[in-house]
Amino acid sequence: MTDPTYPKGGTALLFIDPYNDFLAEDGKMWPALSEVAKSVDLHANLARVRDAVREAGMPIFILPHHRHKATDFEGWSHLTPSQKAAHEYQLFAVDSWGGDWYPGFGPEPGDIVVKEHWGASSFANTDLNVQLRQHYITHVIFIGLIANTCIETSARHAAELGYHVTLVRDATAAMSAEAMHAAHDVNGPTYAHAILTTADLVQSLAEVHPQ
Repeated sequence: MTDPTYPKGGTALLFIDPYNDFLAEDGKMWPALSEVAKSVDLHANLARVRDAVREAGMPIFILPHHRHKATDFEGWSHLTPSQKAAHEYQLFAVDSWGGDWYPGFGPEPGDIVVKEHWGASSFANTDLNVQLRQHYITHVIFIGLIANTCIETSARHAAELGYHVTLVRDATAAMSAEAMHAAHDVNGPTYAHAILTTADLVQSLAEVHPQ
């Protein structure tokens, strides 16, 4: 991998699933994610990346997971294991606190909220690709949750569609260190154009767009 450059008019931050159920201490998934999240200083790095992207004048796209309702999936033939588990737990339940944005990480004026994804890919059955194309985006930077599910699946999809893909290894988390290792050290190098730390990314943005 070469050192990436990020064109101001063509780069966007894609922030996946910044929900209370993932990021808040009382969130339904926080107990499973907290060990890895704390080990990488997740919340601080998410904030640092967001701030650096905003300072660089680049757009932020929020990529939310489907907010669950009790009647979801009725009559469905082939739920994935993840969909089944999320439905049973009612993760990000519609109109619930867990389905609200984590404070400070929700959309701000000018941010673009993409249609909710039902599976792991933020591109499948959403408007993400057309939104990116209409905004002349060629380079995408992924942060959020979870590293080896929605982040990896969405980032792979982006690469298949021809985008330049950056993963930020300490601005995400997973339910185990093994899953993080697989996402960034085993699978990531097969499709991502850059796999950076938050510090590396912030430096790259500052060098390309000095303030």
